[in-house]
Amino acid sequence: MLFSPGSLMECLQEWEDLEKDYQQIQETHRLYKQKLEEVSKLQDACSTSISRQRKRLKELSVSLEQCRQDGESESLAAIEGIQESMKERPNVFFEMEAFLPKKNGLYLSLVLGNVNVTLLNKQAKFAYKDEYEKFKLCLTVLLLIFSFTCRFVVSYRAVDALFNFLLVWYYCTLTIRESILISNGSKIKGWWVFQHYVSTFLSGVMLTWPEGELYQMFRSQFLSYSLYINFVQFLQYYYQSGCLYRLRALGERHTMDLTVEGFQSWMWRGLTFLLPFLFLGHFFQLYNGVTLFRMTQLPEWKEWQVLMCSATFLVLFMGNFFTTLGVVYQKYMNQDKAKAV
Repeated sequence: MLFSPGSLMECLQEWEDLEKDYQQIQETHRLYKQKLEEVSKLQDACSTSISRQRKRLKELSVSLEQCRQDGESESLAAIEGIQESMKERPNVFFEMEAFLPKKNGLYLSLVLGNVNVTLLNKQAKFAYKDEYEKFKLCLTVLLLIFSFTCRFVVSYRAVDALFNFLLVWYYCTLTIRESILISNGSKIKGWWVFQHYVSTFLSGVMLTWPEGELYQMFRSQFLSYSLYINFVQFLQYYYQSGCLYRLRALGERHTMDLTVEGFQSWMWRGLTFLLPFLFLGHFFQLYNGVTLFRMTQLPEWKEWQVLMCSATFLVLFMGNFFTTLGVVYQKYMNQDKAKAV
């Protein structure tokens, strides 16, 4: 409860107390700025040292390889021991750099400028990752309801445009948040990042597709596809988050690992039942691409969006299908090698 002075003496006493607090605040803030400068210098020193270590390790690796070829059998054990220790360094440096400021990539630089997006403690990193996962879940449920409404309840071009605008905003936001998470140590990479850029482009093209006969021909199929894809993404989030929690508790996964709209090697134990749903979604993308391409053969075709959407759906199919197939194939190969040993 705040103190409310009633007399002049009480007011003077309150003012003296406030002055003491004010002096303490100034001293604390001065110390805070001093520590910030010290932290900044330590960050620069760490970044410089890591860069120097990487360069020297690269040079040493070349020299050791030459020594291996020219050296005697007695020295091979020492060389192999050093090389084995060197293999661990990149992962250690990656963990260190997750807590050091770094220059933004091209995409973040274009969107945010040179703002430092590195979070400096584990609690802040995990809180941001957790908020990202909740954002994905909430938007997936919203898009699931929205696509169902557009497919079965209302049939207005303005509502469709609002749905596609929401898709554009959602995927744009995902790409920005994922770039920030990658800067903070998340290991999501490759196609599972790039597909969100492709999906942003596809949603933007669908948004600009004008009302017409071809649009109405494809509308129901596209909304059915969106409904199915959002359902699968909800399943993936629900089961992947539980699997990641167990693997983190066992120390087998990084705390900044994320759920993805696809299949990765760590999902092999317990999540293989999702593969049929994923492959069906991939072939749905192929079906959309082929359907749109056939529309370009019709005499009514005049919108450029038809051919562009067809090509984009085919890119999504090839990226998703072959990436998932590659993960499954690699896992089977690793299992065969383990059995052979």
